[in-house]
Amino acid sequence: MEEPASFSQVSRSAKPLYGPRKLLICGFTPEGQAAIDDVITAAAIDKLPLVYAGSDDLEMSLSDLLARQDKTGHGKPSRMPAAIIMAGISENELHQLMSSYRNVGMPQPMWATLTPTSENWTLRQLLKELSAERAALAKQSSPRP
Repeated sequence: MEEPASFSQVSRSAKPLYGPRKLLICGFTPEGQAAIDDVITAAAIDKLPLVYAGSDDLEMSLSDLLARQDKTGHGKPSRMPAAIIMAGISENELHQLMSSYRNVGMPQPMWATLTPTSENWTLRQLLKELSAERAALAKQSSPRP
C-alpha cells in the first residue's frame, strides 16, 4: 500500500463521494445480501448499483470491481470479512445508508469510502487496512486498567 489510510469525518451534503455511484459489498451470505437490498430500500436511495465480491475477487483492484455490472455476484456466498465500500453516493446518502443498516440489527461491517489512493488497491489490501483500523479503534476505546 502506498499511503496509510486515515479517518476523516463525512459531512452532510449533496456532495458526491469519489468514484462511480456504486456499493461494493463483501463478506455476506446470500441471506445477508438480501438484507442489504432491504437496507437500501429502507434508506430510500434510488438507483444504487450493488456489486457483491467473492473470495476469488481478493486480488482484483477496487476500480476493476466497481466497474462490474449491477448485481454482479449477488446470491453467491462470500467468505471474507464483511465490508461495504461506498463510491459516488452523496454524503447524505452515506448517512442514510449507515443509519438504515444500524436499524436492522445486523452485525456491523467495516465501512469504507473509495479514494483516489484506495481505488488502485486490491480488495485484499483494503480489507487488511480496514481490519487494522478496526483493531486500533477497539484497542483505543477499551478501558484502561
